[in-house]
Amino acid sequence: MAGFFKRIVAWWDGQSFGTALWTRRFGTKVGEDGDGNVYYRNADDTRRWVHYAGDNDASRVPPEWYGWLHHTFAKPPTEEPLAHKTWEKPHQPNLTGSEGAFFRKGSLRRADVKPASDYEAWSPE
Repeated sequence: MAGFFKRIVAWWDGQSFGTALWTRRFGTKVGEDGDGNVYYRNADDTRRWVHYAGDNDASRVPPEWYGWLHHTFAKPPTEEPLAHKTWEKPHQPNLTGSEGAFFRKGSLRRADVKPASDYEAWSPE
């Protein structure tokens, strides 16, 4: 019962009941990316949307699918793949707040930082 209630109101954790109903009625599956996100469009291609595999996080959408979702590209990457340059790195979602987040050298949040040993703390006698 809790799962059903969660699907009705919890848009931030997967698709809601309304999105699932809309997709079932009007959606046509266009493709899927490497992360398992599934992309849809309506019959006249005026609306495009994604069902995330996991948490709803827009930074998990690869550039080629992002371009298609925002009508930058007319054809989806399944029909016309985006040409990648040799210097491009593979897409990576925003890792802020996770274990994979970047921390500059010397940051106290890094695992490899050791306590400073060039001073000795004063203690009153």
